[in-house]
Amino acid sequence: MVAGGLCLCGLLRYGNVTCVVYTGDRDATGEEIVEGAFRRFNIKLIHPVKFVFLKKRYLVEASLYPHFTLLGQSLGSVFLGWEALLKCVPDIYIDSMGYAFTLPLFKYLGGCRVGCYVHYPTISTDMLSVVRNQDTRFNNAAFITNSPFFSKFKLVYYYFFAFMYGLVGSCSDVVMVNSSWTLNHILSLWRAGACTSVVYPPCDVQTFLDIPLEVEKSTSEYSIVSVSQFRPEKDHPLQIRAFAKLLKEKRVGQQPSLKLILIGGCRNQQDEERVNNLKRLCEELGVGDDVMFRINIPFEELKRHLAEATIGLHTMWNEHFGIGVVECMAAGTVILAHNSGGPKLDIVVPYEGHVTGFLADNEDSYAETMAYILSLSPEKRLEIRENARRSVRRFSNQHFEFTFLLSVEPLFK
Repeated sequence: MVAGGLCLCGLLRYGNVTCVVYTGDRDATGEEIVEGAFRRFNIKLIHPVKFVFLKKRYLVEASLYPHFTLLGQSLGSVFLGWEALLKCVPDIYIDSMGYAFTLPLFKYLGGCRVGCYVHYPTISTDMLSVVRNQDTRFNNAAFITNSPFFSKFKLVYYYFFAFMYGLVGSCSDVVMVNSSWTLNHILSLWRAGACTSVVYPPCDVQTFLDIPLEVEKSTSEYSIVSVSQFRPEKDHPLQIRAFAKLLKEKRVGQQPSLKLILIGGCRNQQDEERVNNLKRLCEELGVGDDVMFRINIPFEELKRHLAEATIGLHTMWNEHFGIGVVECMAAGTVILAHNSGGPKLDIVVPYEGHVTGFLADNEDSYAETMAYILSLSPEKRLEIRENARRSVRRFSNQHFEFTFLLSVEPLFK
């Protein structure tokens, strides 16, 4: 329940600290987990880390709770946390998995000082608004939005859960959030402003900044790259539909051919089925030969695809931060992200008054903006890419380490 990056920072600053990571990955050894972090994320630990393997991780799997998923997973996390506490009682407990209901467990039963790093609030005021307005989304089924009774019942359930989430979250001695978007929601729900700070997540921007940046040479093909896990909230269908619209309307005229490359991780069989559904969508829209799927690829291959790409694509509504967006910008692509959440508030913002990328929010605006980016001269695209690169240096590993250590210092006093 303590992320590897967080462990690294603690060990770098406090030499007498033993870092323990609770994990449910019982099919891998500690060495394999560390090697996997290096292979996929280019993270290398310079101090040893102790792993405590847990048996009850299945209790936090969403598939176990087809209904009342938020409540089920949160209660499951309490039992998982209890197993973790029985196996190892730390002096300081930092949750970075979003298991807020474990905070009072470690604080009051374990006697620990507790902190948390919130990537995404379990429930947000936006989620309440979606149910209140009866909007159909991936987490608000049509049969609920079409029924006033079910909508009211779900709204009461969400308000109850939000109240409980606020209670357990307020137990934290230190609260770190990964973006301005997350900050706004956590302040609204937890009301713990005095101990809450924004700590942008660590992005290995230097590795991408090492990619040479120069005016594009004439090419027979432009590639548009998306980097994100294959989860429903990432909205890959929107990317495929917008790309198909771009090709269908021939907005790019006689320009070179286009290729959409979807890069992401599959965690389980559900994710694999989702990829198969996306492939079927590509065939239905007639773009099967123009869309490439690259799944669970090594970090070096990810770098190569980004280095060759013209456009970096992101479509998640209210993405809490957007590390993939930062990576695309650092690698030198012209980013086109969703006009919401972290990309809108923190990342794709003007830098010293200059454009760093573009935002869109529906199929038409994505297709139109992609066409506009491709219509720009190579020199103009280079200017935008250079502005974006300069702007993302504030998301470096070094900046994360500094702000993280500053935030957790009260836990060590």
